[in-house]
Amino acid sequence: MSDKQSERQGWLARLEERLFAASMPQLVQGMRNEAATSYREMVRDLATPMAPAFEREVARTLNRGGDRELIPAETLMPEMMQRFDLAAEDFGADETTHFAELQAVCNRCPTVGRCWRAMRGGEGWAKCRGFCPNAEAFEKKMLAVAG
Repeated sequence: MSDKQSERQGWLARLEERLFAASMPQLVQGMRNEAATSYREMVRDLATPMAPAFEREVARTLNRGGDRELIPAETLMPEMMQRFDLAAEDFGADETTHFAELQAVCNRCPTVGRCWRAMRGGEGWAKCRGFCPNAEAFEKKMLAVAG
């Protein structure tokens, strides 16, 4: 293969990659509208394999109000709590109001797409504490449970 052919193949591969990435908004919206159940299952299963461009677009969609596909307190909060070595059972009966407040904060999270990607990527608590609005409360509870 000549250098010119190799260069052309590289150029075509980059073009295909750009076209694939550019089609992601339409693909995600199409799935949301036409295959809503499958899409919802994919988003809620944090282990579902996804192409990086597709995953980025799903995260953007979640940040723009993808609450019909994902309830953060149900899918993301338990995973986030694991990062802090916590579980729902660590909150006693006298803390039900506090736990409900944490769930409400999670459901209104302005960085839900970032959290979703972090939970999918297995990020640890040190990174998550930089964006999770419940991180301080989780850290306090983690210390109380450990203490």
